Amino acid sequence: MREPSGVRTGDPTRRRVLGIGGALGLLAAGGLGVSTALTRHPSLTGAELRSAVPLPPAFQVPLPVPSVLRPVDTSGGTDRYEITQRAAELEVLPGMRTPMWTYDGTFPGPTIESRRGRPVTVVHRNELPVPTAVHLHGGRTRPESDGYPTDLVLPAGWPQDDHDMHAMPGMPGMPATAPMRDPEAVTTRLTRQYTYPVEQRPTMLWYHDHRMDFTAPAIWRGLAGLHFVRDDAEEALGLPSGHRELPLMIADRAFDGDGNLAYPSLDPTLRQRPGVREPYTAGVLGDVILVNGAPWPVHEADTARYRLRILNASNARHYDLEAVADDGRRLDLVQVGADQGLLGAPVTHHRLPVAPAERYDVVVDFSDQPVGRTVRLLNRLGSGRTREIMAFRITRRAVDDSRVPKILATDLPHWRRSQVTRVREFAFRAGRMHGGRGWLIGGLPFDPARADVTTRLGDTEVWRLIADVHHPVHLHVTGYRILSRDGRPPLPHDAGLKDTISLRPGESAEIITRFDAYRGRYLFHCHNAEHEDMGMMANLRIT
Repeated sequence: MREPSGVRTGDPTRRRVLGIGGALGLLAAGGLGVSTALTRHPSLTGAELRSAVPLPPAFQVPLPVPSVLRPVDTSGGTDRYEITQRAAELEVLPGMRTPMWTYDGTFPGPTIESRRGRPVTVVHRNELPVPTAVHLHGGRTRPESDGYPTDLVLPAGWPQDDHDMHAMPGMPGMPATAPMRDPEAVTTRLTRQYTYPVEQRPTMLWYHDHRMDFTAPAIWRGLAGLHFVRDDAEEALGLPSGHRELPLMIADRAFDGDGNLAYPSLDPTLRQRPGVREPYTAGVLGDVILVNGAPWPVHEADTARYRLRILNASNARHYDLEAVADDGRRLDLVQVGADQGLLGAPVTHHRLPVAPAERYDVVVDFSDQPVGRTVRLLNRLGSGRTREIMAFRITRRAVDDSRVPKILATDLPHWRRSQVTRVREFAFRAGRMHGGRGWLIGGLPFDPARADVTTRLGDTEVWRLIADVHHPVHLHVTGYRILSRDGRPPLPHDAGLKDTISLRPGESAEIITRFDAYRGRYLFHCHNAEHEDMGMMANLRIT
């Protein structure tokens, strides 16, 4: 494997005192002049863990489909759910048991199916050994239910006065840093109710842990699940549905010699000391590709169209997806939706780049494939085993009455530059802080007590985002349109309403959005989960 960009790193002792050396040190010193050179490297920011256990052959394990959670109550116009966060041993690699942290004992967690305009409440019970926070990624959610990183659900026995303290020893030869506290943090003991209005366009969301400093290892251990928003208009389009609509949560992992998940945490208990060992501070990559929790699975398919609801739930790995049949022919990937729902019209791709936390709604047509043929979903950014994702084995002929309409949606927002009240610029870069180097937004590491951006409810803004290495930038509570990349028109896969944009090394992009959901405190951050844990978050306050 070629050397990925941003591999040589230091040994962080806490989020605010990092020693990121090598390529990141050059970035801090040289800025975009150096990072522009990184565009010649593959789309990898991070370093790969190698599994110590023999790995199974590809395309042997059937593709699991996450179970749909039933509400415990539907009275009063609200669907109510209960989820328990608990440890469980699961068979991820065939014949081996892997300890994981789970939602309701499964990975991925159970899927929630909701209807547009019908509120949902989810009571999460934390039976894990550490605090948690649940974020519904892509949800238009009031701030008290957004899963802010310090709004923690404390487990039984966790000291109440420790929930907002993150004091860690300093770098060798440096004093310890002061505790970081959040005066607005609202914690609960054992359970918390999250309320989702579901007043948004139909789409596939996902929920995951969002605890400050420890999001990356918590997701790696299994705390992720899917949440669909449906409505009548989407269902009337005639897109593939039922067993021909497949959620695909793609995630990479690595395993030690006992079949346990390998992850380079400085503190494997995830109780006090955040961060990962050198050289993984640029991002942790695994050498096993899981889809819905299964390694390189296979799915038996009809000669029909399939709707693939794709999520990149990896911490740091990017994918460039391509569907290739046994005869070498590429199949079209017809995109019908993005992070925040349906496009106005379909967009056809041969290859589709997917950054961490991005979702793509894609239709693939197997109708002209002969029975017995295999179509592989490949990752053109991978090497060795990470080039394979999963396979579809065509097993039977079938009648297919689905379609892909030329017009998919007419409710996409049409924000114009003439409506813009403010233009802001944010640099997502490695930089110096507190005597070390770390991941910064606008030259600052995350501080929950600091207001980074204040805007008014209803304002329309343009944000210019600038990257050194790869940064998938996620904005909470609202979607946005991508206006440009490096001053040029957006790319074909940028169509529709997004909540996560994949910034490439040395790239700048403009996005436009209207803050029209709710007042309160939210976040924007890099969704390379290791970057996020090491300071690359900022506060957004809507007044």
